[in-house]
Amino acid sequence: MALSLPAQIAAGCLAGGLLSVLAAALVMFGLPRRWLAFTVSFSTGLLLATATLHLLPEVLESGLTPHEVFPLLLAGILGFFALEKFALWRHAHGNDAHPDAQQCEDHTHDHHHVRLDEGTLSILVGDGFHNFTDGLLIAAAFLANPALGWATTLAIIAHEVPQEASDFAILLSAGWPRARALFWNGVSSLASLAGGLVGYFALERALEWVPHILTLAAASFLYIAVADLMPRLKREQAAIGWHGLLLALGIALVVLTRGHTH
Repeated sequence: MALSLPAQIAAGCLAGGLLSVLAAALVMFGLPRRWLAFTVSFSTGLLLATATLHLLPEVLESGLTPHEVFPLLLAGILGFFALEKFALWRHAHGNDAHPDAQQCEDHTHDHHHVRLDEGTLSILVGDGFHNFTDGLLIAAAFLANPALGWATTLAIIAHEVPQEASDFAILLSAGWPRARALFWNGVSSLASLAGGLVGYFALERALEWVPHILTLAAASFLYIAVADLMPRLKREQAAIGWHGLLLALGIALVVLTRGHTH
């Protein structure tokens, strides 16, 4: 029995939030840290390909002209930059995982690089806002095409893993126990479900806005890939071949799924 569209949106939002938190927790709490760098490569390929091969073609096929789409795309990229600049919407760059976070077990020494109150609160609030936005984008993608919704969910899961790992590192280095950091990151991730439900009920009554939201989703993916993930990859000196292969694999996955949905 096929899931209803609201149920698929809810499942996509929960997967996009909770799975990325659990995957990041595995990397931070047990698996080799180099795995996180490999997820960055895979995420970069997924985000770039989903934006340019899935979302933007879907928008253009919906009837919007290039003269309508690309100014909105440019405005979206600049808008996400402005929001991040004013700490209203944050992603991982500028908050890279602190190298000593895994070793900060006794939490008795002074962590001057993180302020426990304002710093950690802004991380959780900013991450919650970001997850709410992800939920809106997932809802718009599902309303356009369920297959596009799942492709968008996959891209969000992939790019949220390094983001959530960065949050874990900062919270741990601020003195938070692992269980507390995992719990509150999980609570923050549930904002994506709220965003998805709001997006569904709002956009269902205004379907003409769906292509515009998809354009903003493409702008979000392009901004994250170019401003955050690709600069990280430029700093990688080891296993360059594996990074290139995983980036290509992310692109290939989008190409294959697009072939099945069109």
